Amino acid sequence: MGLISGLLLLPLAPVRGTAWVADLLLDTAERELYSADALRAQLAALNHAYEDGDLGEEEFEAEEDRLLDLLEQAQEKAKAGHGARRDT
Repeated sequence: MGLISGLLLLPLAPVRGTAWVADLLLDTAERELYSADALRAQLAALNHAYEDGDLGEEEFEAEEDRLLDLLEQAQEKAKAGHGARRDT
């Protein structure tokens, strides 16, 4: 970035900083929400709700499939992340 464009865009610095923080918070929240441990806990709660009769079989199976797909994706990302770290 040149000096002129840097000076012209200086008033937007707080907005860019806020956007950066928002992106960082979103990434962190998604990582925690879709972590393997969180997904396993959600599966356990889902099973408990089904056993207690709070969920019908169709609801249970649809949500279970969704959570299992997310868990599989999380495990694949974890494996890819560990492999990349070993290569460096």
